[in-house]
Amino acid sequence: MFSRSLHWQNVLILIASYFFYGWWSWKFMVLLVISTFLDYLYGFGVALQNIKKARLFLWLSVLNNLGILGVFKYYNFFALQFQQALALLGLHSNVVLLQVAIPIGISFYTFHGMSYVFDIYREKQKPVRNFIDYAVFVSFFPLLVAGPIERASHLLPQIRKKRFFNYTQAAEGCRLILWGLFKKVVVADSLAIIVDNLFTHYHDQHATSLMVGAIAFSFQIYGDFSGYTDIALGTAKLFGFELLTNFRFPYFSRDIAEFWRRWHISLSSWFRDYLYIPLGGSKQGKLKAVRNTFIIFLVSGFWHGANWKYIAWGGIHACGFLPLLLLNRNRKYATDVVARERRLPSVKELSQMTVTFAFVTFAWVFFRAADMKEAIGYLKCSITNFKQPKDLLMFGNVCCYVIPLIACDWWLRRDERSLQVPQRIKPVVYIVLALLVLFYFGKQTNFIYFQF
Repeated sequence: MFSRSLHWQNVLILIASYFFYGWWSWKFMVLLVISTFLDYLYGFGVALQNIKKARLFLWLSVLNNLGILGVFKYYNFFALQFQQALALLGLHSNVVLLQVAIPIGISFYTFHGMSYVFDIYREKQKPVRNFIDYAVFVSFFPLLVAGPIERASHLLPQIRKKRFFNYTQAAEGCRLILWGLFKKVVVADSLAIIVDNLFTHYHDQHATSLMVGAIAFSFQIYGDFSGYTDIALGTAKLFGFELLTNFRFPYFSRDIAEFWRRWHISLSSWFRDYLYIPLGGSKQGKLKAVRNTFIIFLVSGFWHGANWKYIAWGGIHACGFLPLLLLNRNRKYATDVVARERRLPSVKELSQMTVTFAFVTFAWVFFRAADMKEAIGYLKCSITNFKQPKDLLMFGNVCCYVIPLIACDWWLRRDERSLQVPQRIKPVVYIVLALLVLFYFGKQTNFIYFQF
């Protein structure tokens, strides 16, 4: 039945997606269904010929989605900030805080819904009449909790087309899943133990150890998030879907602009298309371009969490992007791959990648720290704590995980999804990867981006 009928194929995927999400919390699954149904209805509203009515439904969708985010993700933050502001004025108040967990994936599925409604309003997408098809687009389980953030124009045509088993596609999917598990279970989770200890006890660590710890977190979050993305893309391939690319070896970037074209691509492109360009982009003069740049980076930081540290993280990246924008160099590395026709980078390219990685790593400290106070304390100790003994064993452990990952990424940098291995050693490579995953399995931590 499922192999013959597109309808039942999508019904099965939707049931699996809701079961997957409901296993964590059936109550929040109800929230997901309600949010999906409302945006499904708004889609017909924004398609009306009457501009005023269409705009009304557009704003209803925005308010609905941002309202869900505001209540579950940002209410406590704003309530506490309001309380602190009153305290500065000598006024005291007892605010009521929500004692509920943030629904997993809420930032992702609300953005799916908004992009769908925006695309209909812009006449880039027609309303989907089959609710099952639209619900699959919003809640497809491989991407539901941590992306990538799909576009209706990319995923819906695949949902509405009958799918058949494709051996080549399935084999590519299995390779991606295996590679993603390696990056997550072997690399990211191993580095997490080191990073957690350093950030928890940073006062007692040598400055060099703290610098290495910051580097370790850079590769932890990369292995964790890109590993999840590989698993999601690979799983989707098994069902006949091709999801959007979300990473293109970001640590080989030669400037911050290139980094953001290679890191969490679906999110940065979402903010570009639905916030930066509607605000005027860079076509209305440098002053507005600077304003819009700071807006999208600060909003991007706040999207990650209700904490000043995320806003600081976004602001740091905005400051790094600003010189490139003012000098018209932000599109310099828009399409090419570093050292595409060479085995090794040039001295100039290596220095550019090193400086960019150092800047990104500095900003990651704010992302990883519990709050602003811890981030500033960590950075301060990184340049002052030279009296404590160095932990050479920790440095060696970090190198054991980071260097092989860099080498593998460099080998694969020309094609993010190929994972091609010379035929004569292919079985050995896959067996070794699988054995490593099994050996390290059991001490894994939650995916970092599940909290967003």
